[in-house]
Amino acid sequence: MTIGRRFVMFAAMMVAALGVASCSTPYDEVDHDASASVETGNYVIGPLDIVEVFVWRAPDVSVRIPVRPDGRISTPLVEDMQAAGKTPTQLARDLEKELRTYLQDPVVTVIVHNFQGPLDQQVRVVGEAAQPVSVPYRSQMTVLDVMIAVGGLTQFADGNSAVLIRGRGEGQRTMRVRLDDLMRDGDISANAPVAPGDIILIPEGFL
Repeated sequence: MTIGRRFVMFAAMMVAALGVASCSTPYDEVDHDASASVETGNYVIGPLDIVEVFVWRAPDVSVRIPVRPDGRISTPLVEDMQAAGKTPTQLARDLEKELRTYLQDPVVTVIVHNFQGPLDQQVRVVGEAAQPVSVPYRSQMTVLDVMIAVGGLTQFADGNSAVLIRGRGEGQRTMRVRLDDLMRDGDISANAPVAPGDIILIPEGFL
């Protein structure tokens, strides 16, 4: 089996495992001219974020808590509140509405720590990365930023055969990224913008 066929099989298996539609080769070249500033607006809270709920003049109901996997939080006076999918300001206003039952004119501030964000605002790295994980998207993030966050490539990675999958369904694109050139040779021309929801697949090299 040739290296090319092995990689195509690897990519197809990984794409199927991630629940995205497979794409035919050859792959598009990654668009270096695309805007790197894919704006997502105000930060949206996601599961496993840590939120600090500060209620002015009410320290007994001010808490620092994680957002549960189901996207909800519980505070001393609000038993179950949806947090994921809201901005910190939206969550603060919703908490104020609930707290008016117990407090006079409550003023709530929500501060987010340990940013994770919702899944569609993360960049996922699969395969031969030192630490293959999901990375929270940041404004103007690039492939280099993502690779630094996952600790770079393993010694077995075929970085120049890596692909970036963007979008879903009919609009999905699969683009080649040159990670060896970028990470091992310092070729900054191989850097490219990423977008929320991107998936980077890094295959193992075959001798």
